[in-house]
Amino acid sequence: MNDKYKNSYKATDKELVSLSVYNVGYQRCDANYQWGPGIRDHYLIHYIISGKGTYKLGTSVHALEEGDAFLVYPNTEVVYQADETDPWEYAWVGFTGSDAAMILQATDFSKNAPFIHDVKNGNEIKRQLLHIYDARGNGFEHAVEMTGRLYTTLALFIQCAHKKETQNSANTYVQKSIEYISANYSYPITVEDIASYVGLSRSHLFRSFEIVMQQSPKEYLTDFRMKQACYLLEHSNLSITAIANSVGFDNGLYFSKTFHKKKGLSPKEYRVTQKKSGQ
Repeated sequence: MNDKYKNSYKATDKELVSLSVYNVGYQRCDANYQWGPGIRDHYLIHYIISGKGTYKLGTSVHALEEGDAFLVYPNTEVVYQADETDPWEYAWVGFTGSDAAMILQATDFSKNAPFIHDVKNGNEIKRQLLHIYDARGNGFEHAVEMTGRLYTTLALFIQCAHKKETQNSANTYVQKSIEYISANYSYPITVEDIASYVGLSRSHLFRSFEIVMQQSPKEYLTDFRMKQACYLLEHSNLSITAIANSVGFDNGLYFSKTFHKKKGLSPKEYRVTQKKSGQ
């Protein structure tokens, strides 16, 4: 009797900008089952329910077992492989969104050590991951429930974290900044406006974003506006000029140049491409 299994679900639409589930599932692996070498375009957390295996990042190979968790960062080449004699069983969730990097900075995951041994509240994390799977579906209500469960799962990782106070302070400043950006991105706000709202100097705000997001506040603001622009290009019939105005650009030409730099296509080309792929 073959007791191996894999149950997974991949979302077709990921329209919640702050945080959304990309895929979710659980699997009991065959001996030596391997994924990679390869990269993902999203964050991916695995919690090991039983068994053991290895996680390779660069030249470092890390042995992991029941009760551990590991994280795959976007655009980072990894290999993970089940053990030959005691292959692991794990549950996973993949996700994207503007909140993801900041939330993960408050956990014990890091790019240098993207794993946590003996997760304290592992059973609850496993339960929440399975709840995300149970909530799967392509309706908007499914997306909202899956995202709610994902926030709960990530909060459990934060609860058992050992972060320094400086990290927590930076998270607070960045969170306030993101809230301000989310509410005001359609206006021509600047980094100075954000710093003034948060109550920091521009340089202090820059350092906080570098710690938490690994990018500057200007880069984050631009990326946020581009995500909103992509959504409007795909889901509305607004003109390019109207979309530029709607995401905080008062100069249509500058908007188009910025969009092309970020996406490799003009706004018009992007809209045509997305319409064709949706047919």
